Amino acid sequence: MDNVSPDNKTMPPPTPSPTNTKALLLGYTDTHPFSHVPLSDRSSVQTLLRTLLDPLTPFFSPLRSRIRVPGATAVRFDQTASEIEGLLRPLWGLSCLLAGEPGAYDNTQSWIDGIAAGVDPSSPEFWGYPRDNDQRMVEMCPLGFALAVAPEIWEGLKERPGAVGNLERWLGNSINEKNMPNTNWLWFRVFANLGLKKNGGRFSQERLDKDIEHLDTFYRGDGWSNDGPEGVWQMDYYSSSFAIHFLQLLYARIAGEDGERERGRKEEFRRRARECARDLVHYYDAEGRAIPFGRSVGYRFAMVSFWGALAYADVELPEPLTWGVVKGIVLRHLRWWQTQRDIWSPAGTLTVGYSYPNMYMAENYNSPGSPYWACLAFICLAVPETHPFWTSPEEPYPLSSLPPVKPLPQPGHIMSYLGGHCMLLSSGQACSYPMKGTHAKYGAFAYSSAYAYSVPPGLFTLEQYALASQLGLSDDGGEYWKTRRVSEYAAIEYRDDKPVLVSVWKPFPDVEIKTYLIPPTEATPNYHLRVHHITSGRDLMTADGSFAISNERTQPPDGRYLDPYSTTNHEGTFPKLIGNYDNDTPEAWASGSDGAYAVSKGAVGIRALEEKDAGRRGMIVNADPNSNLVESRTCIPTLQGKLGKGQSVWYVSAVYAKPSGEGVGREEYLSGWDKVPEVPGWLKEEVGAR
Repeated sequence: MDNVSPDNKTMPPPTPSPTNTKALLLGYTDTHPFSHVPLSDRSSVQTLLRTLLDPLTPFFSPLRSRIRVPGATAVRFDQTASEIEGLLRPLWGLSCLLAGEPGAYDNTQSWIDGIAAGVDPSSPEFWGYPRDNDQRMVEMCPLGFALAVAPEIWEGLKERPGAVGNLERWLGNSINEKNMPNTNWLWFRVFANLGLKKNGGRFSQERLDKDIEHLDTFYRGDGWSNDGPEGVWQMDYYSSSFAIHFLQLLYARIAGEDGERERGRKEEFRRRARECARDLVHYYDAEGRAIPFGRSVGYRFAMVSFWGALAYADVELPEPLTWGVVKGIVLRHLRWWQTQRDIWSPAGTLTVGYSYPNMYMAENYNSPGSPYWACLAFICLAVPETHPFWTSPEEPYPLSSLPPVKPLPQPGHIMSYLGGHCMLLSSGQACSYPMKGTHAKYGAFAYSSAYAYSVPPGLFTLEQYALASQLGLSDDGGEYWKTRRVSEYAAIEYRDDKPVLVSVWKPFPDVEIKTYLIPPTEATPNYHLRVHHITSGRDLMTADGSFAISNERTQPPDGRYLDPYSTTNHEGTFPKLIGNYDNDTPEAWASGSDGAYAVSKGAVGIRALEEKDAGRRGMIVNADPNSNLVESRTCIPTLQGKLGKGQSVWYVSAVYAKPSGEGVGREEYLSGWDKVPEVPGWLKEEVGAR
């Protein structure tokens, strides 16, 4: 019965759903109910979650065991597993809602019916037992958690003859006998066993213990765990909100007190979270935005789930954090997503993408149901309403209590709050397996809460590569470009007692690049420095891109491409943006020292500082649409250059960013552009010594 589809089966009549079965239809001027919920307290967040769950109702299969979320895109696993995702990923939110308030959702019975049918081998909608490395194992995690925290789900299954036995065989026996990826996936097996254990079902304590012991080998220090064994350096949101820290904290709350070892394990997970919270707070800004970095950011508001999990696990907060601050991080983040009104399908379901539907940035495991991993954010609903997370007044982001620049050794980042946005400089991380756009998701030099990263929608010319915050190199005249993906060396070093990120990488076997990333200073807060020492064994073209920015004019507000910069309406580009691929005109170019900038939602730009860098020129890349995660139309100020075989050059660039925001007038967007940072003395010495 493996991978059975119900399409050609004779089905019993479906049980009528107790909720509205009519699909939500969003028209030209409609906005999703999600955007209209004023968020302030626990009750309002409950309402917000219901706006996420309700639109799924029309898409249940006849026996409720699957949800076919609108969107016919395929993924690397089978269609049945995709539709199991559609059912079980929303269970993260539903189970948190029920854990905090039993009976709080009218349509819970559909999930109970669906689980019973899905685990029943005699059912035409049987999910099929998992094979090695099967996607079904991932979805066992929210199911195990739901069983552990929402008694009405287990009790509902007990009322169905044979359902508990079927569940034990599907959830426990099958996963314990199969191989799993050596990643955060091992936590999913822990929770499959834990859900059964909490209800007296058949489970494997031996497997549970062995998996946690192995997962502990991923721990690297400073509270951080890596998403894999030695030799893998991948510390993205999977290390915090998507999986590892999140699930450690859930485990610390719901696992039993089975002796001293178990108590010590739970306290260790809380200790790691306290320590890591001091770092993770730097990934969010005062407006509620998180810095998009790494893979699976299509899980959207799941990026904030770590903070609700702290409350759920009763973690004692480290200074300067308070529960009012943590509450503010969560609620502002959800409010920001309420402003992203293009994340929905016309039926009101989440789409694959970030701020709008976008398959270019999707991983090959992102099915139409995958985005509902975002429901992790609602762990705060399982927190009792008497907890200080809910009773404390919401507090603003604690900018005055945080260092404006902070190095984070474990993820290999330098964080900065200077310049009006939250930014990280990055070196060294790389996905351990092939992934679409991996160089953009991990290998870019800078990531910002205000200016999201871009992925290539194609692989031909700079317009398609969309090299935001990346250095591209081409040895074929500009058709194909290579960027930093894997670094041979990467570390936070110190110059004059200040942190600098240093990496060494080879885009071609005979081309070596040493890159220095220098964070902003109080004197020039809108600039960070990006320095490359390139030694080339072949002729090359180079393109060094700044952040990407919206390429739609608002003065007048007609959405056309940006015009040349105007001091009257404080919008546009310098030099002129050429709207096609032919840049062979003087208007399209500026000197390297004059640089290039674009002004729309704030301003971004890049300019050359070092005398030996005089050969580069500034221009505006008209990036192909849908390359950026947040803005569907963008342009990228870029410095282009050439170097010959056997040549060694220094590129010293100042990268500018001043986002729009409350209290920032349009006339101020370029106010820091002419305040060019000085090249540090230590860097002048290194340049002169080569």
